[in-house]
Amino acid sequence: MTLPTPPAPLARTGTTVLDVVVPVYNEERGLASSVRVLHANLTARFPHSFRITIADNASTDATAQVADRLALEFDEVVAVHLPQKGRGRALSAVWLASDAQVLAYMDVDLSTDLAALPPLVAPLISGHSDIAIGSRLARGARVVRGPKREFISRCYNLILRASLSAGFTDAQCGFKAIRADVARRVLPHVRDTGWFFDTELLVLAERAGARIHEVPVDWVDDPDSRVDVVATALADLRGVARLGKGLLSGRLPIAQLSAQLGRAPLEPATPGVPPGLLRQLVRFAVVGAASTLAYLLLFALLRDGIGAQWANLVALLVTAVANTSVNRRFTFGVRGRRGAGRHQLEGLLVFALGLALTSGALALAHGVTDPSGHAELVAVVGGNLLATVARFLLLRNWVFRGNGRKTGKAEQPRAGVGASWL
Repeated sequence: MTLPTPPAPLARTGTTVLDVVVPVYNEERGLASSVRVLHANLTARFPHSFRITIADNASTDATAQVADRLALEFDEVVAVHLPQKGRGRALSAVWLASDAQVLAYMDVDLSTDLAALPPLVAPLISGHSDIAIGSRLARGARVVRGPKREFISRCYNLILRASLSAGFTDAQCGFKAIRADVARRVLPHVRDTGWFFDTELLVLAERAGARIHEVPVDWVDDPDSRVDVVATALADLRGVARLGKGLLSGRLPIAQLSAQLGRAPLEPATPGVPPGLLRQLVRFAVVGAASTLAYLLLFALLRDGIGAQWANLVALLVTAVANTSVNRRFTFGVRGRRGAGRHQLEGLLVFALGLALTSGALALAHGVTDPSGHAELVAVVGGNLLATVARFLLLRNWVFRGNGRKTGKAEQPRAGVGASWL
């Protein structure tokens, strides 16, 4: 078994290892105390060089002056003043301009216990993960917040799982980190400049094959939060719709990002079993079960009107087209419209084989005896099972061969990041 080349050792130079960005808007009252607590925590717990960047988002109070005084007080604090509002805009601008190897951000109210900061950034420094997020919904997290925010948060994350197949548990916790090399690849494709920025970044990175590490956190709601929860949730839903449309249409460069970020494919754990086969079998079985139910329902509805053979033809044709479309995306990971027509044409050839098997089963049943409706169903189910096996083999090895999600080349070392902390 060939192992990927391990990441290069952490460079012992003056390069900043960690840059923690604190985006703020009109936070003159609590900014100084929060930054002092954060600075003391990093000084005591973080063994490498760090920077705290205060990103002032066009504040209209004295936030800018407080930030400048903190920058004079601490060598590790930098104040950046941005002319436009927007947390996402601020994070993108500061992260892309930073020379640090790991980029993080946290809310100024320090709602998240800072004890979670070392386990947040450690897997990024070691090279194990690409992005790390604090999660208030992961097992082991402890959260104190009102029922309204709890309900909205859980519903939002359920929507992300259902609509965008998100695998992470908490998109909006203000406690995240990303490797600088990954940020430079993904951020140019993130459109949102507000609160949906986090979700868009995570979905794009996850679809591209980046590894996301989750840290359960202790989190206490800030009663003085200036976030309009309802308005933010509505804006996030609009962002989900836009992002989902982009993914379905193929406009987002997922394949390109995957080639840049994707990890080396794993060798099969079971000799003779190709990588991804078990996952594809499970997904194909789920799609096949739904297709079979739809097929039987259509066959039963049409049989009395147009006869068994024609009912079999129509029901199989309709479900075959739908089955090919769903398997194309869900089972074999093919995205975008490119090649969709060819896949459907080849899928119809596979359909012809299924039609021959099920029609043969019906003809055989009629040749033996004059079957009842139940006997016909048994015949077509048996033929359909044979057709299903043949369908999977042909879809995997012919129709969608080489068209699935790119796993990228063998993983290369990422400069300046190694496995030397904790």
